[in-house]
Amino acid sequence: MAKYKVDITGINTSDLKVLTNEEMTYLFLKYQNGDLEAKEELINGNLKLVLSILRSFNHTNLNLDDLFQVGVIGLIKAIDNFDLSYGLKLSTYAVPLIIGEIKRYIRDNTALRVSRSTKDLAYQILKFKEEYMASFSMEPKPSLIASSLGIEEYQIAYALDALKDPSSIFEPIYNDGGDTIYLCDQIADVKDKNSDKDMLISLRKALLKLKQREKDVLIERFIIGKTQMEIAGLMGISQAQVSRIEKSAIESMRRLIK
Repeated sequence: MAKYKVDITGINTSDLKVLTNEEMTYLFLKYQNGDLEAKEELINGNLKLVLSILRSFNHTNLNLDDLFQVGVIGLIKAIDNFDLSYGLKLSTYAVPLIIGEIKRYIRDNTALRVSRSTKDLAYQILKFKEEYMASFSMEPKPSLIASSLGIEEYQIAYALDALKDPSSIFEPIYNDGGDTIYLCDQIADVKDKNSDKDMLISLRKALLKLKQREKDVLIERFIIGKTQMEIAGLMGISQAQVSRIEKSAIESMRRLIK
């Protein structure tokens, strides 16, 4: 039997037992006659059902151990309310309850509150993409997803973005051994466009007054986007020298702009 791609602390998922339909029916009859050990066996014999559902939630940043525990709560509710007389399989009845518990937990434990309909749509999109890729070994185009689910294309990105956790503006996004660049450094301030123009003029004038090597390093680093190691290789000097030149150039620019 294939090993599930979900790791749960303290549980060897490949060793979990899977009950047959006959065993399930026998245990349900015992449990409905008050045998609590039979209920325990039913829970343990359906844990792989919970794990199989968790694979659809691997994209979240929430702890999978926590999601597993929440999923087991949904499984227990299903076992407690399952009625053999309907002739259904437990999995048919349990899956919606397990998914419902997990979605409710995710909705209540995200930093930003997103409407339930938007999150449900996001999960529908992810499910469609997963099934399509399993069948055709390629990503479905947005137009295909939209037409298949009866939505507009713009709703796809909107719904999937709702599943992402918010980022701190002080989150580091780049560091190659020099100064760290944070997310807030990439956010433009467009309150005063005239001020931006004045700043650009000042930057150009200051850049012309730099030493050629300092100017080259700044252009390679912040306009072309090379790393300090790449510039070091280009100039035939060490990365530490590039870092010192960069730091000196920035300090000169600040002094010239004031």
